[in-house]
Amino acid sequence: MSEGESDMLLVDMAGGVMWITLNRPDRANAITPEGRQQIIELLRQADADPDVRAVVIGSTGKHFCAGADVSRMASTMAQKRAVGSTMRTMLWGAQALITAVLDCGKPVVAAVQGPAAGLGATLALACDLVIASQSAWFSFPFALRGLSMDAGSAYLLPRRIGLQRAKELAFFGERLTADEAMAIGMVNRVATPAQFDVAVEDMVARLAKGATTAIGLSKKLLNASMDSDRQGAFLAEAMSQEINSQTEDVREGIASFGEKREVAYRGY
Repeated sequence: MSEGESDMLLVDMAGGVMWITLNRPDRANAITPEGRQQIIELLRQADADPDVRAVVIGSTGKHFCAGADVSRMASTMAQKRAVGSTMRTMLWGAQALITAVLDCGKPVVAAVQGPAAGLGATLALACDLVIASQSAWFSFPFALRGLSMDAGSAYLLPRRIGLQRAKELAFFGERLTADEAMAIGMVNRVATPAQFDVAVEDMVARLAKGATTAIGLSKKLLNASMDSDRQGAFLAEAMSQEINSQTEDVREGIASFGEKREVAYRGY
C-alpha cells in the first residue's frame, strides 16, 4: 500500500517519517481484519525502505483505538467453529499485528490522543515510545467481555509494568489515566491536548534525524533482553555492534564528535 487513503487508514510520508493514521472515528477506530493486514504490510514496507527513519501510529477523532471490531467478533463467535480456528485467528490476526510492530526495524511511536482499549491499548504498548494526551486513557477489558487476555497483552503487560499490577488490570479491566499510565511505565510523555501534536512532531523529528540502524539494532536487543540469558544477550549485543560498525552513521558519529561539530546522520 502506498501513500494515500483507504476507508480505514490514512498514510503519509514526510521528513523521513511514515504516518499511519487509523481512520474510523465513527467506530472509535476499531481495527478490522482488513485494516490490521494493511498496517502489517505498511510496517514491513517501512522496515525495508531506507527513506523511512521512523513510524507513527495515530488516529483521527476522539478515540485512539477501541480494539478489534467487536461487531464482527460477535457474529463470528455466534457461529460454530472448527477446533483450532480461534487459535489460528489469534496467531495470524492480532498477534501478527503486535509482532509486526515489535519486529519493525524502525522506531515506532504511538500517538495516543484518546481512549485506547483492548487491542488498541496493546498496540500502544507494543510501540517503542508512547506519547499520550491528558484526555487519553488505557484499559485491558478482556475479562469484562468474558475473554481471556488477547493480542499479546499477557506477554507485554507484565514486562512493562510488573506482574502484580498487570494481573490487577487484567482481572478488573479498570481504566488508567494518561498520568497513571506514565507513572507505572506504560507511557513516555503526557501532553495537554493543545500541545499534543507538537510533542509528537518533536519526538519523531528527533528520531528521523538519528542513527537509524543503531536505533533499530538497539530496539531488537532491548526487546529480546527480557527473554535472554546473559551469555545470549552479550553475544547478540556484540554481533549488533559488528553489524553497526559497517554503517556510514557510526563513522559520522565518531567523526563529528572528534571534530566538535553537529552530527548529520543519513540513516544507514
